[in-house]
Amino acid sequence: MNGLETSIYEITRLFLVPVMLLILASLAYACFALGAFALEAWQRHRARYQSRLARWYEQHGGSSDDLELWIMKQLEWLRITSRSAPMLGLVATMIPMGPALLALTRNDAQGIGENMVVAFSSVIVALLSASITFFILTVRRRWLLQELRSIERAWEQA
Repeated sequence: MNGLETSIYEITRLFLVPVMLLILASLAYACFALGAFALEAWQRHRARYQSRLARWYEQHGGSSDDLELWIMKQLEWLRITSRSAPMLGLVATMIPMGPALLALTRNDAQGIGENMVVAFSSVIVALLSASITFFILTVRRRWLLQELRSIERAWEQA
């Protein structure tokens, strides 16, 4: 490899640890969000749920656009995680592939295996995080839009 190729290779290796930490953070967030989602689902099932959207509207007022903006803010991290985790998984998969290919040229089966384990484990964790947060995002968006529609109906009746 020439100097430019070596430099790019070394730079990409520097990103592996931060990307893996971001993947672990997305998994931790997905687990936290799943717990909060399960609690909210249980409260809704038991008819004990107090709408945070309605509470926000009572405190701040505003229009339908204001409520939609509040909804978007509530769903923002779920959306970011569900969309960025797969990309992070791809990055974490591709970075170890370089060393694995180099190990292949040296007939180093152990080096290949170690790098492939990192690559595939990272993408699996990232995809799990994305799947969990996407599920929560989809259902919670529907719940919030139903609440918004209830508030709008109350405006129409008033």
